[in-house]
Amino acid sequence: MSATTIRPGDILHAPLWTQPLLVDTIERSEKYVHITGSLVGSSEHADHIDQWIPRNEFERLVTTRVETGFDAPPLDVFLGLEAKRYRYASLYDPLLAMNISKVDPLPHQIEAVYGYILHQPRVRFLIADDPGAGKTIMAGLVIKEMKLRGLVRRVLIVAPGHLKDQWRRELKERFEERFVLIDRQMMRNRFGENVWESEFQVITSLDFARQEDVMNALAGVHWDLVIVDEAHKMAAYRYGKNIEKTKRYRLGELLSRNSTHLLFLTATPHRGNQENFRLFLDLLQPGIFATTEMLHESIRDGDNPLFIRRLKEDLKDFEGRPLFLPRQVKTLTFELGVESPDEVDLYNDLSRYVEQQYNKALASDRHRNIAFALVILQRRLASSTFALYRSLERRKKRLEEMRRKADEFRAGRPPT
Repeated sequence: MSATTIRPGDILHAPLWTQPLLVDTIERSEKYVHITGSLVGSSEHADHIDQWIPRNEFERLVTTRVETGFDAPPLDVFLGLEAKRYRYASLYDPLLAMNISKVDPLPHQIEAVYGYILHQPRVRFLIADDPGAGKTIMAGLVIKEMKLRGLVRRVLIVAPGHLKDQWRRELKERFEERFVLIDRQMMRNRFGENVWESEFQVITSLDFARQEDVMNALAGVHWDLVIVDEAHKMAAYRYGKNIEKTKRYRLGELLSRNSTHLLFLTATPHRGNQENFRLFLDLLQPGIFATTEMLHESIRDGDNPLFIRRLKEDLKDFEGRPLFLPRQVKTLTFELGVESPDEVDLYNDLSRYVEQQYNKALASDRHRNIAFALVILQRRLASSTFALYRSLERRKKRLEEMRRKADEFRAGRPPT
């Protein structure tokens, strides 16, 4: 082909470029030719070409045109058309992931995924629906939809240890998404490499990921999407002017920094402390709520952009019927000590013990968790005397261990 016949749409082969050039525009002058275009097979901005080429060099360029052939195998043609269709399917089917997955989503699940989460240019969101709402299905839809749209490639799921296999099984069966389980054994088997970098879809446990050496390895890896199940366990507490961050919370800070999109799942996001809840939301969008008053006002006005919470009473099917039967609470009374007078003595002794120790724990604001554990003892008694016995037995062992370590410390011996 003569250089004088080159026009937009032609493909040029020349040692000037690493790949063939698809011509966008071409302008000729007496000594130079101004040509713009992009390298075929490249999507990088840096591979856009805008050059002035001396005319004598331009005359030596070899050009080719794309020729249409009709002799390809039918299967190859079908696969090529399917690939092209999937590439642009999300432009025409806004519920693509839902329609190609093995799920029958409910109205509240569709609302959360397509009405809230995917509307955000950068997903930073908390799904805080009641238990049984299907948060795993919602997370799977988010993963599938964002992958189909070309928004994510590297995905990390952090879940409690006992839920790892359930997550992997449901994502495989419902969404045809295969995830690799990373634990301590895998890290040992692949010693000398950062296993987090070599895998693109990973599931790991929350308490494994919070360990110091694991966090050091995670710190050098960026994720397109991170999903944290039971995210409320990543907690921080304020005591006066000081903030105490748990290891899980520091893991949340790391994942927040090293991810583009971040999705939290929990059924118990709020533990009754507004400041702790504000610190929790800081993991999604640091500093979005400067004070608890701003957070409270946002929730009250219904314009909170970070989370959605629906109670079981709010969940309905497509016909508007409740998904869960209404709860009917009845208080049943009974007379204590009818069968054994010792029951009354046990109840009074336990109540006296809990009251005394509870007040001591509350005297130090840093030991609210101890106060909560003591109240649990009364619930154990309501269950059975055996359950109470086992709880007291475990508490006795912990207190004896603490006393032994304290005695060793006072004796100048390192605690064992």
